[in-house]
Amino acid sequence: MKSHSPYWRGLLACAGLGLLGGCMPTHPPRPLVAAVALPDTWREGPQGTGALQTQWWRGIGDPVLERLVERALRYNNDLLLAATRIEEAEAAARIADAAGWPTLSASVSNQSSRSLGTRGLTLSHVTQPGVQLGWETDLWGRLRLQGAAAALRTEAARADQAGAQVSVAAATAQAYVRLRALDAQHAVSRATASSRAEALRLAADQARVGYISQLQLTQAEAEYEAVQQTLPQLELAVRQQENALRILTGEPPGPAERGQPFAALRLPAVPATLPAELLQRRPDIARAERLLAASDATLAAQRRAFLPQVSLSANAGRLFTNALHYDPVTIWSIGGSILAPLFTAGRLQAQVDAATAQRDQAAFAYRGVVLNALGEVENALAAVERLRTQREHTERRRDVLARSLGFAQDRYQAGYASHLEVLDAQRNLYQAEIERIRARQGEMENRITLYRVLGGGWQAGSAER
Repeated sequence: MKSHSPYWRGLLACAGLGLLGGCMPTHPPRPLVAAVALPDTWREGPQGTGALQTQWWRGIGDPVLERLVERALRYNNDLLLAATRIEEAEAAARIADAAGWPTLSASVSNQSSRSLGTRGLTLSHVTQPGVQLGWETDLWGRLRLQGAAAALRTEAARADQAGAQVSVAAATAQAYVRLRALDAQHAVSRATASSRAEALRLAADQARVGYISQLQLTQAEAEYEAVQQTLPQLELAVRQQENALRILTGEPPGPAERGQPFAALRLPAVPATLPAELLQRRPDIARAERLLAASDATLAAQRRAFLPQVSLSANAGRLFTNALHYDPVTIWSIGGSILAPLFTAGRLQAQVDAATAQRDQAAFAYRGVVLNALGEVENALAAVERLRTQREHTERRRDVLARSLGFAQDRYQAGYASHLEVLDAQRNLYQAEIERIRARQGEMENRITLYRVLGGGWQAGSAER
């Protein structure tokens, strides 16, 4: 029996480890309410036929816009910050991976002492160089899970950068469209102000000879001033939009480059897509999914803190002393340790509970991102047909009011109507011109928004732009 005592001691140690392993809490499942049921199709039904292109802004047909978007993707400050967050996450992943490898360190110690002995005062010197090796064996996969969580957070940071790229490209395109729309409104206002200045001059001449009343003259003056007051407002809006566009492209405020006129800008085609494709096309969904997986891995690693930690260590060195006339002595040690938690006053269970709550938060955050993505796409798709119809009505109204102005001028010249009818027709036509520009601007911005909320052509696993 004595010859088998090491065997029995080892068997008892293994049984003790098994009992400790049985104390590890189970992995709690994700909340059922956090699951999202995706619809089979969009509420508006299939509308598009084209593919979702990565560089969708080229469909607008303006080389200047293409250069501005490419510049923004290279120099936008938010994207530069996102790149540094990726570097930080990659460094954290390397730190987590390094925890599973052995550590090797060197040390040198030197001591001098003076003491009183039987032979009087004694002076001694001790020098001890050595190396130390340590390694925590990852028997239960705790360190591996921590490394996996760090790698998933790195993927989340990359998805976050991709989402920022999609948003910056869309924001730049929308800012350029707004700028060209403001330019178009300013051009219409200047042309209207010029024509009303001429009309005011003629009205003043007619009022002097008594052909028209002072009321008609003051009405003409009021209409002229009404258009004149819009010019500085539009000029200020243009200046602010130029500054916003330049900041998006990573440049200081200043004049912005122009290309095609607003009327020549094309609407990007409506892409064909399904709700289920959003899970692979939206970077923010991919980010939330990676963070959820990382929190699950962190929870699994935290559960393994209940299990014993096994560490190995080794030391080797040389000992130099004056007592040995500096004849070195080799010293070494090798061993291992098992650290098993027996009583922690509930600390380990509290850490598991905290990790579970954080995992559940990530699950609900993922659910929220998916629901928000579905809502954004539904809203953009719902606006496609309605904004197109609105724009068509504004264009027809503008054409009708242009004919009305011609009729009013003919009636006035023939003496059948007063000059007030002409002023009313001019005012209505001017407002219709501005509304037509704004309606087309809204349609273009919504089409850009549609590309953004569909993921801008990004796909999970795709390379960086």
